[in-house]
Amino acid sequence: MQLWLIPLLPLAGFLINGVFGRRYSKSLVNAVAIGSVVLSFAWVVKTLLGVDLNTAHTEHYFTWIQSGTLSIGADFAVDRLTAVMLLVVTGIGSLIHIYAIGYMAHEGGYYRFFAYLNLFMFFMLVLVLGANYLVLFVGWEGVGLCSYLLIGFYFDKKIATNAGNKAFIVNRIGDFGFSLAMFYIVRNFGSLDFGTVFGQAAGKSEAVLTTIGLLLLVGACGKSAQLPLYVWLPDAMAGPTPVSALIHAATMVTAGVYMCARSFPIYVHAPDAMSAIAIVGIATAFFAATIGLAQNDIKKVFAYSTVSQLGYMFVGVGCGAFSAGIYHLMTHAFFKALLFLGSGSVIHALSGEQDMRNMGGLRKKIKWTFLVMMCAAVAIAGIPPFSGFFSKDAILLAAYAHAPWMYWLGTLTAGMTAFYVFRAMFMTFFGDYRGHQHPHESGPVMLIPLAILAVLSLAGGYLFKVPEFLRPFFVGVEEVPENFNLMIYSSLAGVAGIALAWLMYVAKLGMADSFAGSMKGLYTLVYNKYFVDEIYDAAVVKPLVGGSRLVLWKGMDAGFIDGMVNGAGARARNLGSVLRLMQSGNIRSYATWVLLGSLGVIAVIVGIASAGGIR
Repeated sequence: MQLWLIPLLPLAGFLINGVFGRRYSKSLVNAVAIGSVVLSFAWVVKTLLGVDLNTAHTEHYFTWIQSGTLSIGADFAVDRLTAVMLLVVTGIGSLIHIYAIGYMAHEGGYYRFFAYLNLFMFFMLVLVLGANYLVLFVGWEGVGLCSYLLIGFYFDKKIATNAGNKAFIVNRIGDFGFSLAMFYIVRNFGSLDFGTVFGQAAGKSEAVLTTIGLLLLVGACGKSAQLPLYVWLPDAMAGPTPVSALIHAATMVTAGVYMCARSFPIYVHAPDAMSAIAIVGIATAFFAATIGLAQNDIKKVFAYSTVSQLGYMFVGVGCGAFSAGIYHLMTHAFFKALLFLGSGSVIHALSGEQDMRNMGGLRKKIKWTFLVMMCAAVAIAGIPPFSGFFSKDAILLAAYAHAPWMYWLGTLTAGMTAFYVFRAMFMTFFGDYRGHQHPHESGPVMLIPLAILAVLSLAGGYLFKVPEFLRPFFVGVEEVPENFNLMIYSSLAGVAGIALAWLMYVAKLGMADSFAGSMKGLYTLVYNKYFVDEIYDAAVVKPLVGGSRLVLWKGMDAGFIDGMVNGAGARARNLGSVLRLMQSGNIRSYATWVLLGSLGVIAVIVGIASAGGIR
């Protein structure tokens, strides 16, 4: 099946543009970057049409690590879960690459940007295709590297470089948990191969599986921006908007969800670990949604929405509805990529403006952008029969079966989601224009991918029945029956959120300000994101930096190490200062020293002889 060709094509694009792109024209850079991803998508389709997905198809390339009985291969595999992820990554990735042609047309480092995007596609595909945890981890670390490079793409802006550093460091915390999980898997299973580990999972103790599950969850929290490691993703909006759409909405941030779903044989035998996933997910979904209510940067609104929607996916996985979590992963890729790319079209139209308070009335000026973004808005709000409705309700039904309070909190979060998304829509496209730019509609190269994503946002949930497709994969997982009443409640929550946003930001314009004024303390808390970053800075960052400077730098480095090295040098210098007096360059002085030395030696010999030491 030559699965290796799927990631190799984007890697070739990265190498060609990375090495030679500076000398290429933009059209040639485009041909290499986009052509490699589109060909990868075509090879994915060809592969999936020619393989039986009812069983995992594995390709072994070489033995990577051989140590005693531990053997880890460089292996790729494809099955039903892989198929969904491959189509999402290469399909959405191709559209975003095409969109980026228009968005990045006037930016410096054009070839470098597309080289980084291709490198990301390579690592993401390695992550998805990996047949064992270590190959998956290579892709996992690789997308983290690419995230760092692309968030900090505008390296001449401190806010961008700080955001890149933050993403890299926070993810290292989560990845440490993932590393420990792999060590513990090797200790208890003697392998990292999915087939071997999952085949033995049922025979292991619940304590072992729970420990592994919780450590994997730590890694997932970092990569998929869940509490308490979510803080990097909103700051990641400092990167170009296509990056926000591809990496921080549609693909990379879903890696944690994918990894947990892939590990379902471990989790089904570790109910406490699954409950932890569900609790982290619902807490993150609600927490991030409340922050999204008060943000004014259009990309920040959708960033916190991403964190919240990822929380929904974790709720699905944690409640045993693994296919529902992947279903929402797919539909979210459609409508969230569209929201980010649509916001990029707005920012492009306003020459870089991102504050919604400086927008308004744009539906008459950039009507195509408005129409496609409205498609995404109704989808994420969970309005039937659009894509978000199907996947969101599948998760909420599973939540109700697991713990009814999760369903009600999730439904409340769904109402808040509809509110803040339509708040953004109304502030951006309705009322009077409040900015100072001259808005202009984006070109076809940006609008065509938006139109395709709009169709998928509206009809993708109905066209692609992911739970049915994945049913043979998640063997032994109980399905949750539909509950029409619960579906009505969650849909009504979405409608109520839209209606409230209309009332506060269109019908009665002063109502939002009046409400914020009456709830000043709470509004300030939410507007400032609960001061979590400030708390982390005071409790973690400053003590670490201050402690390292005091103990490691001034105490250990400057005091101890430099003290020993410099002290040895000072002693040698002082001794040399004394000895150099003997090197005067005066022959009579040297003769005097020789005479004195000779007399000294004779005196020693005479002394020894007189003492009877020489016979």
